[in-house]
Amino acid sequence: MRITKVTTRTGDRGETGLGDGSRVQKDDIRIQCLGAIDELNSFIGFGKTAVNDKSIISFLESIQQDLFNIGGELSLPGKEIMAVDVNRIVELESSVLEWNEGLPQLKEFILPGGAEASSRMHLVRTSARRAERKLIQLHQSEPVSDHCIMYFNRLSDVFFVLARKLQREEGVNEKQWKHE
Repeated sequence: MRITKVTTRTGDRGETGLGDGSRVQKDDIRIQCLGAIDELNSFIGFGKTAVNDKSIISFLESIQQDLFNIGGELSLPGKEIMAVDVNRIVELESSVLEWNEGLPQLKEFILPGGAEASSRMHLVRTSARRAERKLIQLHQSEPVSDHCIMYFNRLSDVFFVLARKLQREEGVNEKQWKHE
């Protein structure tokens, strides 16, 4: 699908079109899910502007590409398209394992904040969780591929560990939750 005209007026009555040409209400769970994924993609774009490591920027851009592919899959209800496969999920897991190796073991919850890039990744992480919740809501009414669900389940881990890694690289100590 190519955007040829931004203002179409086709949504002026509260409906929007899906990739298959069907129309649904703008508050339909599928649209809410697509919106949460779009929001996540934007937060990743915001987060990567504070990252200096070109390999991490490239990694984040690959996730942004995945999110557009997943959005395409979700905009075609009833079609069997595999936007992400098990190999992509393994790649995410490998990155988490690699980045986590150099980090201190967790003893308590971590307060988001500190270094700018790390703080932004915590925003990305929470946005990923929201998108995952919307995806699960959609899955409860219409099947979503297992790979999409697994992929989103890994994303919050990716952004959590990346936030910790960036915090450490900037020399800022993590603040832990002090429970009483």
